[in-house]
Amino acid sequence: MLNLKGRVAAVFGLANKRSIAWGIAQKLHEAGAQLAIGYQNERMKAEAADLIEDLPGAEPFQCDVANDAEIGETFAHLKERYGKLDALVHCIAFAPAEDLKNDFLMTTREGFRIAHDVSVYSLIALSRAAAPLMTEGGSIITLTYYGAEKVVPHYKVMGVAKASLEATVRYLAWDLGKQNIRVNAISAGPIKTLAARGIGSLGDMLKYHEDRSPLHRNTEQTEVGKTAVYLASDLASGVTGEVIYVDSGYNIMGF
Repeated sequence: MLNLKGRVAAVFGLANKRSIAWGIAQKLHEAGAQLAIGYQNERMKAEAADLIEDLPGAEPFQCDVANDAEIGETFAHLKERYGKLDALVHCIAFAPAEDLKNDFLMTTREGFRIAHDVSVYSLIALSRAAAPLMTEGGSIITLTYYGAEKVVPHYKVMGVAKASLEATVRYLAWDLGKQNIRVNAISAGPIKTLAARGIGSLGDMLKYHEDRSPLHRNTEQTEVGKTAVYLASDLASGVTGEVIYVDSGYNIMGF
């Protein structure tokens, strides 16, 4: 395991033990990073606090990434508490349920706006707040999915939002490169997360992924976590603006 002792990482988007954010937090903790772990609201506080107890030294904080004031307060607290930030992990995506049930053609204007605000703009807002704390350079990591580049029938407006997210990664990589801040995305295979439950026919997606991927199995949270540790480490010092696939090789298949 890589050694991240002395580094501070903020992980946004923890919902429950099935969250990819949880798999990433576990692996960053194992590597020795000091963790600040964010959850969205009071409703998610109890479950997040229970999980964080399993990561000695990690601290929870509440931050609704759709609220600029909360983002500002959160990073002011992080600066006061840690003085710096070495890694930012963005594990946040959302679209209204109705816009995932209906045909993509019927996506509402408000649903489109919400999907992009929460799933994409939040990365810009968090990166803008994090950059001044990354005084020695840093690593920003977000999560995407294959539906950003190919049609996944049940993914709908989230596929378009993820395409926007991947473009955002590239533009942020350009803007922040002069500060030695790297920005990358991990494209994970389908995982049974709380957010994924809103995608229709998730079971079919998982089965097809297992059947078709070269490794003939689905992706595990901890595998995404291991890749996040790599991206947060000096081994990835020359990697920025990239989408790294952790999907058992599914993305290479033609049929």
